[in-house]
Formats: sequence, C-alpha cells, structure tokens
Amino acid sequence: MHSGDETPPTDYAGHSPTGVDTMRSRGALAILIVEDNRDIAENVCLFLENAGHAVDYAAGGREALRRVGENRYDALIVDVMLPGMDGLALCRQLRDQNNVDTPVLMLTARDRLDDKLDGFDAGADDYMTKPFELEELEARLLALTRRASGRTKNKLIVGDIELDAQAMRASRAGIELDLSPTGFKLLQQLMLAYPNIVFRDDMERAIWGDDPPDSDALRSHVFALRKAVDRPFDHKVVKTVHGIGFRLQPANAD
Repeated sequence: MHSGDETPPTDYAGHSPTGVDTMRSRGALAILIVEDNRDIAENVCLFLENAGHAVDYAAGGREALRRVGENRYDALIVDVMLPGMDGLALCRQLRDQNNVDTPVLMLTARDRLDDKLDGFDAGADDYMTKPFELEELEARLLALTRRASGRTKNKLIVGDIELDAQAMRASRAGIELDLSPTGFKLLQQLMLAYPNIVFRDDMERAIWGDDPPDSDALRSHVFALRKAVDRPFDHKVVKTVHGIGFRLQPANAD
C-alpha cells in the first residue's frame, strides 16, 4: 500500500470522468471503490473490470468525496474501517451534506448486528462482511442499481441537461428551459434513450399514441425543442439522424 490514506494504487489512479462515462454508455456500471487495503481493492477492481464495468478507486474518505463530486457513479463500495474519515462518516456526509443518493454497499470485517445497523443508519443500502465472494458482490451491486433506477427514473441527466419528470421542469447548464408539454415529452424520450437514437415512429407514438398527425407536426415540435434547448448555447445537443430519427449529443460526446 502506498503511504498516505489518500494515495490510490497506481493501477487504478488513472480512471477519468471520460472513461467512466464511456463505459456507462456501453451499458456497464460506473463504480467507485473506497478501500484502504490494496489487495482487496485490486481484486475487486480487476474482477469488476473483467465483468465489463468501469471502476474508480479512492483509498480514503476525502479522496472519495472529491471523486464523487467530479463523476457520476452508479454505485459506491465503501469499507467501514478507513483511515481518517471512516466509511460511516463518509456515508453520512454524502447523504446529509452532499445530497448524494447513489447506492452504497458497505464492506467490513465486523459481523455483529449492531455494526450492520450502524451502517444502515449512516445511509448504506447494503452490507457485506469480509471475506466475501466477488460474484455475490457484483450481484448485489446490480440489484442495488436496478432498485435505484426505479427510484430515480423521474430525474434524468445527460451532459448539462437535467430533467425532473415529477416537477415537469428541465434545465440546461442551470438555466431553466421554456418547454411546451410536447417539447418536454420529446426531451424526456431523447434523454431516456441516450446515447441511442429515438426513431421517428417511436417518438410520434410516445406523443400521440397510435394516431399521429402528419410528419410536419413532429418536425415543428422538434424545431421548437431545438429553439428552447440549443439556441442559447454554442454547442447544439439535439441532432437529426437523417431518415431515421433523433438523438442527443452532449459536448463531451463529440
């Protein structure tokens, strides 16, 4: 192990936000492991990467807070017994101060019920005691992210665009977008499908059901959507895939 509680193993220090986003676009999970035991960290990282996931690493709580602030992860694996800020304190700060709702799976050598209850009280979603099977760890992560997806599907983020389906609000780079109800539905469909294409027929069906109007209606609504989403910005996000449909292309995907 490298000296200092914030120094990651060199094998995993190089993961970048771009790498995480690229792996997510291929359907994999983006995972942060916070573990000061180098052997455990390397075993978990290698197993999850071989399973197709993108893994970032932090050796301590402060480094974990920095990485969570810079990247969007699908799940966090947090060891309880970290030097400095321990896993319980880290989890509490993520939940209470940073408003992070990313699923947290805690790892610990402690197996008493009170220890597990402390973890859940701090905001953990699941708990595994060491030693553990890597296959079970991945299965639990997949289950956690499926449940989280069900809880958060009303809130979508693609690049600098954010959409809250429950509040019927959308923004780009912090600026609220003035969308019609139909424009909101179009943007929602594009964000749900990202990075894939939304076919014209599917887009029309999502808005008008099985009785869509003529094709000019969709064209007019897409024009209005572009006016609301793209006109104030240099980078144009709503892209036409000629003869097929539409897709979103945020700046970091160029």
